[in-house]
Amino acid sequence: MLVRSLSSSRGTALKTILGLALVVAVAGPAGAQPGTTAPPPPVTGAASDAQVGFQRRTYLTPQEESVEADRSIARMEGAATGIRTQLEKARQQRDVVKTLCLNDKLSQADVALRSARDRSTALKSAVQRGDSELANHEFTILTVLRQRSDQLTAEANQCIGEESAFVGETNTLMEVDPNLPVEDTTTPPPDQPIGILYPPPCASCYR
Repeated sequence: MLVRSLSSSRGTALKTILGLALVVAVAGPAGAQPGTTAPPPPVTGAASDAQVGFQRRTYLTPQEESVEADRSIARMEGAATGIRTQLEKARQQRDVVKTLCLNDKLSQADVALRSARDRSTALKSAVQRGDSELANHEFTILTVLRQRSDQLTAEANQCIGEESAFVGETNTLMEVDPNLPVEDTTTPPPDQPIGILYPPPCASCYR
């Protein structure tokens, strides 16, 4: 009888332990409810800044790209006009070095401006047809051309003229060794007799 009582008490305790373990496994850690997920941790630091910058990124519509294209053309025209003014001033000063430099920059700026005008026309045509993909392509090329125009303006402002290239006069400095004697102490070689052969007075004198 005692053995049966002990066995039944052990079985009851084992069932109780298994039941508690099952309840804990179903409830999850810290009393979490089944079927729910914990919220993601907050993003801080550089990752937070990158996420905010990405969310703030905006895209232009085809109509806005058309308006921005007109602004880019006006900016490039102003840049070419500024380089042309510098070129005329350099020609008036007859500065050959600066004239050549500015003439090269103006030629490149004019080429970029003509290409930008063609791209702007193609962009507006694409906007009218509703072709947003082609409009984005033309606007991208137009943006590159505007950046090229800005670069040419910066290079034109750095063109150096003749006066800046050659500053000051050339001076020649001569240093004399103070240990040299004042008088010339070199001894000339002794005089050597020089034999002079005179031609005979006539060819028949030696017959």
